[in-house]
Amino acid sequence: MVKARQWLLRHGRRLVVALPLLWLLIFFLLPLFEVAQTSFTTARRGIPPFAPLWGFGDDGFFTNFTLENYSLLLDYWQDYIGPAGNSLRLAFVSTLICLLFAYPMAWWIARSDPRQRAILLVLVMLPFWTSSLLRIYALIGLLNPNGFINSMLLFLGVIDTPLRMMQTDFSIYMGMLLTYLPLMILPLYAVMIRLDDDLLDAAADLGASRTGMFMTIILPLTLPGIIAGSLLVFIPAVGEFVIPALLGGPEQIMVGKVLWTEFFRNRDWPVASAIAILLLAILALPIIYARYQDGRETALDQAARQGGE
Repeated sequence: MVKARQWLLRHGRRLVVALPLLWLLIFFLLPLFEVAQTSFTTARRGIPPFAPLWGFGDDGFFTNFTLENYSLLLDYWQDYIGPAGNSLRLAFVSTLICLLFAYPMAWWIARSDPRQRAILLVLVMLPFWTSSLLRIYALIGLLNPNGFINSMLLFLGVIDTPLRMMQTDFSIYMGMLLTYLPLMILPLYAVMIRLDDDLLDAAADLGASRTGMFMTIILPLTLPGIIAGSLLVFIPAVGEFVIPALLGGPEQIMVGKVLWTEFFRNRDWPVASAIAILLLAILALPIIYARYQDGRETALDQAARQGGE
């Protein structure tokens, strides 16, 4: 018993870290490796619908390595890269819209009475307690030509004919906002609640304007929340499939739709895997570079402070 307790004291921290690392290895890295491996092989009729990348047969070692899937993406870039660019554009604008709505809401919640914050946070998270599909169908009921908004505008005499809101970029942005707004509010709230009011009071006493306080104090100190919320919204929005399929038009093809078509309709898993790897590279490389630069600047700042001391 004593030896077991000593072993736990000695290796407890490693054990706590090892369990999530093992989970990441099994459920993230191994599937990612399988997808990357599939992107370099050829399709075939059978189960699974792709040839093994390598193996050992009667004649010894063999491989089906090929780069044709990636060259196919370049040859038909308008069918593959084009939807990826369309997805990036819609996800970027959706992230900006979520930020514009979430920033004042998070500030209001963080500066509200402490007894009301819990209620406001529950209201923010309330949409997560219902199915996203149900929320999207509710939005369709609002945006339809015969929906609530058009009916109200026609009744008030503001418009003569129903506005076309469905199957447009506007309807997709409304769906993204409805789905991902809480993911932007919560990181911003976590940063804003820690913002020291004495800093704002001191700046106001020294004559700083509201715009000056926002640009020199509030915005820099809430930047980590902006970055975290933007990543939480942007990354899933790029691969979103349900919202564009239900709210978008036939001309708004996003990469999620292309992936679904290649996987389930064409059953060309190697090409679909190549698209997934390309999309992962587009998203991951800028994030890794940004984190590298952030860590480098932090190290330089620490070195400068130590040199000053």
